[in-house]
Amino acid sequence: MATLIAKRLGLMLFTMVIVSLILFLLLDTNLAGDPAARVLGQFASADQKSLWLAQHGYNDPLMTRYFHWVSGFVQGDLGESNRYRAPVADILGPRLWNTAILGFWTFAIMIPLSLLFGILSGMCEGSKLDRTLSVISIVTTSVPEFASSVFFAAIFVFGLKWLPGTSGMAEGFDWVQMVLPVMVLVVYGFGYVARMTRASMAEVMTAQYIRTAILKGLPYKTVILRHALRNALIAPFTVIMLQINWLLSGVIVVEFFFAYKGFGALLLEASLNNDVALLEACAMVAVVVAVTTQTLADIGYTYLNPRIRFS
Repeated sequence: MATLIAKRLGLMLFTMVIVSLILFLLLDTNLAGDPAARVLGQFASADQKSLWLAQHGYNDPLMTRYFHWVSGFVQGDLGESNRYRAPVADILGPRLWNTAILGFWTFAIMIPLSLLFGILSGMCEGSKLDRTLSVISIVTTSVPEFASSVFFAAIFVFGLKWLPGTSGMAEGFDWVQMVLPVMVLVVYGFGYVARMTRASMAEVMTAQYIRTAILKGLPYKTVILRHALRNALIAPFTVIMLQINWLLSGVIVVEFFFAYKGFGALLLEASLNNDVALLEACAMVAVVVAVTTQTLADIGYTYLNPRIRFS
C-alpha cells in the first residue's frame, strides 16, 4: 500500500512539472508574443522594451527563467498583476476562498441528493421511480449552466422577486445571494453523479453475492448497507472527486453571470485582459487541484476496493 501511494505521489509531481513547463512555454515566452509589449503597451519604444526585459530576467536562459518561476510559485511569489497592479497572491487568495465557499455549499447539497437519487434508482431498476428519477437527472444535466442561470433568474428574480439577481457580496457575505449560484451548480451537477451512482448500484444489485445474501435470509437493509452500498460507491467516488476540478474552473459562466467574485471570474478576467502573471497563477492552481484530487481519488479507490491493492 505504501508503495502504491509513493508511486501515485511521484506521478502527481511528474505531471505537475510537465504541465507547468508547457504553461510556461505557452504563456511566458515569446511563443505568446512580446511580453514587454503586453505590459508596457504597443507604443513603448524599443529601448523601454529592452530595459523591461532585462529587469525581469527575460535575457536569462529559458530553463533558468522556468526554475525561477516555479520556485517563486512554490514560495508563494506569483508575480504582479498587470490589471490590478498588485501581487497576484493577494488577489488570488480571496477569490479562491470565495469559490471554496461556493463549492462547499454546492457539494453539501449536491452529493447527498445525487447519491440518494442514484441509490434509489439502482435498487428499483426498471420501476416507475427509476424512470422518473432518471428522466429528472438526464434533463437537468442536459441544460447548460448559462441556460439554467437565465431560467432561474427569470423565475426567482424577475418573476417572484424572491432573490437578488447578483451575488457581488458588496456589503459582506450574504447567504441569500448564494442561493441562485448554488442552485444552478447543484441542478447541473447532481444528475451526472446520480446517473453514475444508479448504474453502479444496479450492477451491484445483480451480483451473485447479493442474491446469495438475500436467499440466505439476511435482512434487506443489512444487505444494502453492509454489502451493496460500499461496492456501489466505488465509481461515484471517482466521479465526485473529478467534480472538484469542474467546480474550480467550470464555474466561470455562473460566477460571471451572477457577478460572483470567485476563481472562475478571475480566470476569465485574466484571459480577457492578457494578464499573464495572473493567468499563469490561475492555471497552475487549477493544475495542482486537478492532479491532487485525481491522486486522492486513486488512493481512495484502493480503500474502497481492496482487491486492487495487490495488483
